Amino acid sequence: MTHTTAHASALYDIPGPVTRRRHFTYGLISTAVILALFGWVLYLLFDTDQFTSAKWTPFTYQGIQELLLRGLGNTLKAFAYAAVLSLLLGAVLAVGRLSEHRPVRWVSTLLVEFFRAMPVLVMIFFIFVALKVQPLPALVAGLTLYNGSVLAEVFRTGIHSVERGQREAAYALGMRKTQVTTFVLAPQAVRAMLPTIISQLVVALKDTSLGYLITYEEFLHAGKLIASNLDYDLPFIPVVMVISPIYIGMCMLLSWFATWVARREQRNPKTEGTGVASAEPGTVLPGRGPR
Repeated sequence: MTHTTAHASALYDIPGPVTRRRHFTYGLISTAVILALFGWVLYLLFDTDQFTSAKWTPFTYQGIQELLLRGLGNTLKAFAYAAVLSLLLGAVLAVGRLSEHRPVRWVSTLLVEFFRAMPVLVMIFFIFVALKVQPLPALVAGLTLYNGSVLAEVFRTGIHSVERGQREAAYALGMRKTQVTTFVLAPQAVRAMLPTIISQLVVALKDTSLGYLITYEEFLHAGKLIASNLDYDLPFIPVVMVISPIYIGMCMLLSWFATWVARREQRNPKTEGTGVASAEPGTVLPGRGPR
C-alpha cells in the first residue's frame, strides 16, 4: 500500500466492489426518480396547456419586456444598496462588539441579536407602514438591518479565527489595537470570511423579492402585474417559468463566485514561500568581492 493510499484510508474505509456497486445502483435509482418527477411535471404543464401560444405571445410585446427589464433593474438596484449598506453596518457592529469599552460592546451586541432574530418581513413592514417610508428605502433598510447584523457576526468570527500569535506579535512591535485590527487581523480574516460574505449576499438578493409586498416595483412585482392585469387567460405558470430561472441564475452566479473565491484562496495562500537559488561555484556573497 502506498503512502497516498494509506493517508486516504486513515480518514475513511475505501469502498469495496460490493459497496461501489451498491452506490452505483443508488445513483441510478435516484436519477430515475428525478427524471420521472421531471417528466410528470412536464406532462402536467402540457396537459394544462401552459405552452400554448396565447400564453407566451404577450412576452414578445415591447411593453411586457420593458416592464420585466424595469423590474429586474429595480431588483438589482435594491440589492446593490442593501449589499453595500449591509457590509458597512456589519463592519461597524463588529467593531463595536470587539470594543474594549463595555457599554459600546453591550449596545452592539444588543443590536446584533435583536435585528438578527427579527424576521426581515416584519422589519420591512414596520418601516414601510409605521414609519411611512417609501418602498425602496423601506426594503433596503429592512435588508440592511438583518443582513448587516448577520455579517457583523461573520466579521467578528473572522477576526477571532486569526491565530493568537499574530495579534501578540503585533502588540509586541508596539502597534495599537486599531492598527493591529486594521493592518494585521482584518487582511488575514478576509480570506476566511469572503465566501461566507458572498453567500450572505445571495440571501439579500433573494429577499429583495419581498419588495412586492410593499408595492415596490421589483422583478417579482412586475411578474405579478403581468399575471393579473392582462385580458387573456391567466398566465401565472408562464410568468413563473420566465422569472424563476432569472432569479435562480443570479443566485447561482453569486454562489458560484463564492465557491470560486474559496477555491482560489485555498490554492493561493496569502503568504507563499520565496524560492532561493542554490549556491553555485563563483557565487558572490554580500559584502565580498570575487576571489
